[in-house]
Amino acid sequence: MEWQLRDAKNRFSEVIQRARKEAPQVIILRGERAAVAVSAKTYSELMEKRASLVEHLLTGPPWSDDLVEVINARSRVPGRAVTL
Repeated sequence: MEWQLRDAKNRFSEVIQRARKEAPQVIILRGERAAVAVSAKTYSELMEKRASLVEHLLTGPPWSDDLVEVINARSRVPGRAVTL
């Protein structure tokens, strides 16, 4: 269900109860989707399925050889001289 922000504020308890019992509740602000209220159970399930950045990089598509060459070339460049 979609709620205008003013209605969601006025009926906050109902928004939360519906999120828990029915489905995520979408909050509309100035005609655009601004937020979604979800149950704690749904939120936990979403967070469990989310991969870390490292997992995402390791399980994603292989990096192109061009990118690996650029990374290797940069690692051989010495740092700049700093006057103290």
